[in-house]
Amino acid sequence: MIIYNVSQVTRYLKNTLEGDTALADIWIRGDISNLSRSQAGHFYFTLKDAYGQLHCVLFRQKGVGIPLENGVATIAHGYISLYEARGELQLYVDLLQPEGMGIFQLEWERLKAQLEEEGLFEPSRKRPLPTFPQRIGVVTSPTGAVLHDIINIVQRRYPLVELIIAPTPVQGDSAADGIAEAFRNLNEENIDLVILARGGGSWEELWAFNQEKVARAIYASHAPVVSGVGHETDLTIADLVADVRAPTPSAAAELAVPDRLQLEKHLHLCLEALASAAEAQLSFKKNQCQGVIDQLRSLAPPTPLYRQRLTQLKEKTILCLKELFRDKRQRLHNLSLTMNTLNPQATLNRGYAIVQRSSTQEVVSRAAQVHPGDSIDVWVRDGSFLGQVTT
Repeated sequence: MIIYNVSQVTRYLKNTLEGDTALADIWIRGDISNLSRSQAGHFYFTLKDAYGQLHCVLFRQKGVGIPLENGVATIAHGYISLYEARGELQLYVDLLQPEGMGIFQLEWERLKAQLEEEGLFEPSRKRPLPTFPQRIGVVTSPTGAVLHDIINIVQRRYPLVELIIAPTPVQGDSAADGIAEAFRNLNEENIDLVILARGGGSWEELWAFNQEKVARAIYASHAPVVSGVGHETDLTIADLVADVRAPTPSAAAELAVPDRLQLEKHLHLCLEALASAAEAQLSFKKNQCQGVIDQLRSLAPPTPLYRQRLTQLKEKTILCLKELFRDKRQRLHNLSLTMNTLNPQATLNRGYAIVQRSSTQEVVSRAAQVHPGDSIDVWVRDGSFLGQVTT
């Protein structure tokens, strides 16, 4: 016989309960009773009907869609486990909604509250759409009119873009898996933007877009996502997670690409503004240059007056130079006459002679300089001859 500790049994029961998938995600209808609130803000109460009751705990910051009061009929969502410290079976509630809501609405509210708490709807994580996308992925049915409308709108508005079609069912049991797979495939492509689109339908027909796996696929998309699911009044979980929500698939296509006609108009306005700015700038610079020219002219000396004075100085200088040259020429002439007068050859021409001692070439100007027998050179007008002193 095996004897177990109490903690071993309670741990076994806890693991067994939490391992049961039916109890891990369960909706329960009942009336609230024995409601209390701890100092930490947690709510403790009992859900009961005519035949039974179940202890419940709702931790602080969980989803509450109704006033918490005893006697209120409600539908609770959560998981069933065992509180080991007291050995009590209880429902750990994460969402409370009023009784009377449909199962789809209840599940939608539960998933919305869960994903909102995780931050998947946080506005700060929403990414802006690229102004001029080059490649756009389209997640939609390959056979519906939605794809045809998206292609026509994109080609009309911005034919430069390339559309990458990621075909998938958009309703039915396989739709959620197909949409998630389409997003995973597009993450392997160099995509600038993703359009998630489906036409209108009933709440059940749009249910694939309220699945958690689709929400997480959108959240994990490498490129910004524009959702255009159903009509404007249809709000899905996919719309809340997407970076931008469009009221219709056609509106999603219009949000994804710019309008070629508007771009041409804007470009034309820019060119006109640029030409106007350039013309204004040239006119301003021209006026600046003209102002500088006028200022220089006002500061410039009176050119004609200085030119006249320069001409007068030139003429005066020429006269002075001529007078100076004339004086110098006359002085040179006079010096030439003087030099001619002092030239020994001129003296010889008049009949005089120059006598030099032959031995020393000393000019004999006195008789005492020579003695009988000395040889002398005698220079006359046309040459010289040798002589000898005899007395």
